[in-house]
Amino acid sequence: MAVVIRPLTGDGSPPAEGQYAQAAEVAGATRWLYLSGQIPVAPDGSLAPDFTGQCEQVWDNLETQLRAAGMTLDNLVKVTTFLSDRKYALENREVRLRRLGGRQTALTVIVAGIFHEAWLVEIEAVAAA
Repeated sequence: MAVVIRPLTGDGSPPAEGQYAQAAEVAGATRWLYLSGQIPVAPDGSLAPDFTGQCEQVWDNLETQLRAAGMTLDNLVKVTTFLSDRKYALENREVRLRRLGGRQTALTVIVAGIFHEAWLVEIEAVAAA
């Protein structure tokens, strides 16, 4: 049986702003991948000075880990994004929507102090295949 990831929103749920699923049901999965927080550092050690550049790098790093497991963004079930400041919320949404291209995962966005003061965003995820 092929893995099926189905976005769900129960009757009576508040509207989801930003095209995400209130829940994600997984059927037929035989492998689960838990991705550690992916940071905005490029393979050469560089760090973009702006939020969009850092966010794009985090998504690049996340996709690198998915590929290492033979997976793609289609396998994402849950994404947790950590922002250093809520002022990046809309910019984060724009990058996420573009990178996910219509895919709807379960989602949490948390505003928190991030490990390195120069990092503006970090993303962890769960995928299934």
